[in-house]
Amino acid sequence: MRALTKLSALATAVAVTAAVAPAALAASAATPVWGGCAAGAGVDPRQECTTLQVPMDYQAPGGRTISLAVSRIRTAKPELRRGVLLLIPGGPGSPGLNRPSAQAKRLPQEVLDRFDLVGFDPRGVGASTPVSCGLSKADVALTRLKPWPAVHGDISENVAWSRRIAEACARTGGEVLRHISTRNEARDIDSIRRALGEEKLSYWGISYGTYAGAVYAQMFPERTDRVVLDSNDDPDPRRVARAWLANYSVGVEDRFPDFAAWAAARDGEYGFGGDAGAVRRTFLRLAARLDRHPVPWPGANPEELNGNVLRETMLNAFYSDAGFPMLAGLMRAAMAGDPLPAPNTPPENALQNTAASAAATLCNDVEWPSSVTWHRRKVAQDRARYPLTAGMPVNMGPCAYWPYPVAEAPVRITSHGPSNVLLIQNLRDPSTPYSGAKEMRRAFGERARMVAVDSGGHGVYLANGNACGDRTVTAFLTEGVRPERDLLCEAAAK
Repeated sequence: MRALTKLSALATAVAVTAAVAPAALAASAATPVWGGCAAGAGVDPRQECTTLQVPMDYQAPGGRTISLAVSRIRTAKPELRRGVLLLIPGGPGSPGLNRPSAQAKRLPQEVLDRFDLVGFDPRGVGASTPVSCGLSKADVALTRLKPWPAVHGDISENVAWSRRIAEACARTGGEVLRHISTRNEARDIDSIRRALGEEKLSYWGISYGTYAGAVYAQMFPERTDRVVLDSNDDPDPRRVARAWLANYSVGVEDRFPDFAAWAAARDGEYGFGGDAGAVRRTFLRLAARLDRHPVPWPGANPEELNGNVLRETMLNAFYSDAGFPMLAGLMRAAMAGDPLPAPNTPPENALQNTAASAAATLCNDVEWPSSVTWHRRKVAQDRARYPLTAGMPVNMGPCAYWPYPVAEAPVRITSHGPSNVLLIQNLRDPSTPYSGAKEMRRAFGERARMVAVDSGGHGVYLANGNACGDRTVTAFLTEGVRPERDLLCEAAAK
């Protein structure tokens, strides 16, 4: 369950976009009425909000509707306007209502001149019709929402948790939960396009947003203009999210050397060892020690620093080099027996919403294996091959017991359609590794070009200071110019 592996980064954002202000009046998909947005940290005063009504079930379009919260910041230069740049959030389960405000601070002026920035909370999320499974506080601990095995790889607690979550979602999740899927997100995106009166959409999808964007390009190819997919998921239709979760094993191994080199260069400060191999051994020893002897950590969930909490912290820290000092500081404190830093625990209500919407997408998209024996064997194999992630990426989750059958087959991404897709990808991404991105590139064929950037972290465009990658995406958005062939951008100078 890959989306549930990003909750610490996503949950705070969910809380920011908790509601649309009353001034953003409800509107039909055909006639949006724009008004003010709910006040919140970082909300640009130019951002407008509206609420669209879309079918809960697109197979029964005359039935019940649900709400989609949509926002926009219009270009200040309408004479240069090309159209809409839709910002597709990741997760699944991540909000996107305030993304226009966030990206307006980062995007080059030439992009802002040519596009209205449009954001949205996907169905089930935030200010759109939300979902929740009413889980206990213990069951939304980050080391539960990621299926980390117990000490020595035991998965008994994971099996019990998986069944408990699936039963809770069936009992309290509501009808909307059954209709959350990537196919329906693509249909919602097309409803947004129609409501905006646009013949075609340009969009920038990040992480899970790359898969949602790829599915939209497959289902509605004639409606796409300029498509940027950033930090790409493997679109394998046989596995879909099972592949994304499994790819964490590879991604963390790809990324760890960046942290190890950084820490080794600061051995005098942290004491993890003077070379990358020593840092790796230090991390694995500490995680094993904390498996056996957790350290109390009041205010965290769970309220202890155990081996899996350290692994969870590592994974989140690897999303950006800026996370390295936090991970190193926690390791140093644990090794020395010093007081631990204050925990950064996401709000429980945010975790409840994200957990339910993410689980619904992942479980409704594709069938998952239900054999406990199969999972136990996979975990043992993965732990041996990829000790940093301890078997988590192939462990059992709620989809094994999901109460609803998959309503539609996963979308197969193909080369049939316009050649208007640009993929951009870090070589060392802990979440969506380069190996998976190459599968997305292969699926699109000549519809796509890929820009690979010699960098680590999750998120590429405007995220890591690589002028080559940033320049290539900006030129595509503003001028429609793509590289003639796939491109490798060298590492940015430090």
